[in-house]
Amino acid sequence: MKNFKSHFWYSKSQRNGILFLALLIIIFQLVYFFIDVSPENEIPVNTDEIVTLQSEIDSLRKVKEEKLNKIYSFNPNYITDYKGEKLGMSLEEIDRLHAFRKQNKFVNSASEFQRVTQVSDSLLNVISPYFKFPDWVTKKQKYKSEQTINKSVIDDSDVSIKKTVSTNDINKASVNDFTVVSGVGEVISTRIIKYRSKLKGFSFKDQLYEVWGLEKGLANEILKTFEIQEKPYIEKINVNTASFKEILNLPYIDYNLCKKIFEYRDEVAELQDIKELRNIKDFPQNKYDRIVLYLNAK
Repeated sequence: MKNFKSHFWYSKSQRNGILFLALLIIIFQLVYFFIDVSPENEIPVNTDEIVTLQSEIDSLRKVKEEKLNKIYSFNPNYITDYKGEKLGMSLEEIDRLHAFRKQNKFVNSASEFQRVTQVSDSLLNVISPYFKFPDWVTKKQKYKSEQTINKSVIDDSDVSIKKTVSTNDINKASVNDFTVVSGVGEVISTRIIKYRSKLKGFSFKDQLYEVWGLEKGLANEILKTFEIQEKPYIEKINVNTASFKEILNLPYIDYNLCKKIFEYRDEVAELQDIKELRNIKDFPQNKYDRIVLYLNAK
């Protein structure tokens, strides 16, 4: 009985410890119920600073997204699967383009791109402003557009306008005279006259075919109205005494041909007949009749 009682009996120091612990618990309970321990300077969630900061973060995020989604100029002939998907093209549309390119063909305009890929008008309107084609393609398209404008004819059933020319001599015709021919505009007319001046006049009808940008069919239409009524007088240069620069400046003669002429002249000392030009290696025989318009041998 004595041993059993000893298990439930505390010493004086133990009783003091229990009393002190109970006192602490009572004090903490009183503090919890009677003293406000909430933060005095609680920061509001929706302060102006936080709103401004959030706005700046949103702006930076938007700029980043725009930068990622920005489309740079590109050649549509080299669209990859990844690029096409980013542009909004379907797999079928991309495959059509790749099949077309496997035939070693190229699209040279937005309309041709749509014809090959069959993309919608709405998508084409979005991506076509970023198409970048080689310079020679752009120049060719510009030339075709110019030709289309030149060939456009105003058809008015109520008004009949009859144009006349001041002369039928192709070596005397003016810009206005050439524009009488259907399909010939001021641009082509000006080119004809500039080339005529370079040649010092047309001596052969087929020299008209040499005008840059003038289609053969349109040249034939011009020759139906204009002809060489009088061949131009061209003062010829003596091939044996002319300087390199003088011969180089003549029509149909480039640097390489001029060099060969002088090498031949040095070899034979003097050309006895202008026909000797035909003896020069790689001489353009098809241009002989034109070159001798400006050269003679004395």
